[in-house]
Amino acid sequence: MKKIVALALSSSFALASAASEGIPTDVTEAAEELLRAGMTDRVGFQVVEDLTTEVGPRLGGSEAEARARVWAEAKLRSLGFENVRTETFSMPYWERAYEYAAIEHPFPQELLVTALGNSVGTPEGGVRGQVVEFETLTDLINAPLDNSLEGKIVFVNEGMVRTQDGSGYGVAVRKRSGAANEGAKRGAIAALIRSVGTDSHRFPHTGGMRYEEGVTKIPTAALSAPDADQLERALNRSPVTVSLDLAVRTLDKVTSGNVIGEIPGQTDEIVVIGGHLDSWDLGTGAVDDGAGIGITTGAAKLIMEHINTTGEKPLRTIRLVYWGSEEVGLLGARAYAQQHKDELGKHVMAAESDFGAGRIWKMDTRFGDDKVELGVDIIRVLDAAGVALGNNQATGGPDVTPLRALGVPVVTLRQNGWDYFDLHHTADDTIDKIDPDDLAQNVAVYAAFTWMAANTPGGFRADPAAVGTE
Repeated sequence: MKKIVALALSSSFALASAASEGIPTDVTEAAEELLRAGMTDRVGFQVVEDLTTEVGPRLGGSEAEARARVWAEAKLRSLGFENVRTETFSMPYWERAYEYAAIEHPFPQELLVTALGNSVGTPEGGVRGQVVEFETLTDLINAPLDNSLEGKIVFVNEGMVRTQDGSGYGVAVRKRSGAANEGAKRGAIAALIRSVGTDSHRFPHTGGMRYEEGVTKIPTAALSAPDADQLERALNRSPVTVSLDLAVRTLDKVTSGNVIGEIPGQTDEIVVIGGHLDSWDLGTGAVDDGAGIGITTGAAKLIMEHINTTGEKPLRTIRLVYWGSEEVGLLGARAYAQQHKDELGKHVMAAESDFGAGRIWKMDTRFGDDKVELGVDIIRVLDAAGVALGNNQATGGPDVTPLRALGVPVVTLRQNGWDYFDLHHTADDTIDKIDPDDLAQNVAVYAAFTWMAANTPGGFRADPAAVGTE
């Protein structure tokens, strides 16, 4: 059976290659060398360690994120990158100042909460109200619009499904904004949610939320999973009154920025890889997204070492981007797309690492219909690292979303995210959660993939001549 499967795969590879010019042999051979070398890389892990130790938490728009940009420029220069610079942009600023919640009656005890990003604060002294629980956000959305929650605190107790690819996040994350917006429409004075996460520890998960236009802004916070369970048990016994006290600080305009370093190519075409430099303020941002910074920096450094050894300059410029202020609304991503709008036609490929440091197991692409076979050629190299070929509907990562929307081909190198949402946006996001060998596999895969993206003739967009003229 194994022989039959192997023959079938070989036949599919042959057919796919026959339908495409493919990736030149010398390019794939260099990519294979990079893949092998990357498996023992420690530059990537060292970058994460340096960032999380020397800067720590890096809330978008904060003084800490500004220090991170200074750190990043110095690091990129020390590693040998060229054209290092920061491209700034303006943004509104939000930070937490104080947060407290407790059951007041009938079972007095503190609850561990964290304010959700962009939440308004409570009035001085906090708010108090009877808690009304909804099992899911859909249940709240379907509740009558009749002020039935007037003066009360809404509690959306919806859990999140654990999956390898993080697919449970899309459903669970809706309540971060939905609880406050839907609660306010029905007269609620505040909203609590079960954290958007998969852990069972007393670490509440923060994350950004957005208010709907025209809806009263009410304060909103996330309970850790054990505290959500505790509140649920209390509600099963009796009506419960909770107090919530949140203080936040805001500014209309501060400066953030994207930090860029490059490996110049032979042409003005560009391949973009990177991660986001900012993090939430509870942990040190190791998994989200110090890992992505380390992975893509390590990969690009490997490529520089290959160039220095062989003198083989890439066809295209490899641009490493540390996006700013991703967590608070993809602000760096949008700024990059706007600031580089005139050269997006020369962006041949983009990919972001922003899902922790688990091993890469699958590659999704978003290539022109006549170029999808190139994904098979790439996988023929990455297969040695345990990477399989997925679909042609890749997102590319959060910060390349605006580039993908404007037609730039993207790849998603999917990582094993089984425990990612145990740590995501919590105080438990620290470097001890990263396995250096797993991170090295990411570095190896990114290095090999990036080299092939930078040296594949013709690129990955659909050939206009191959598109039908209906």
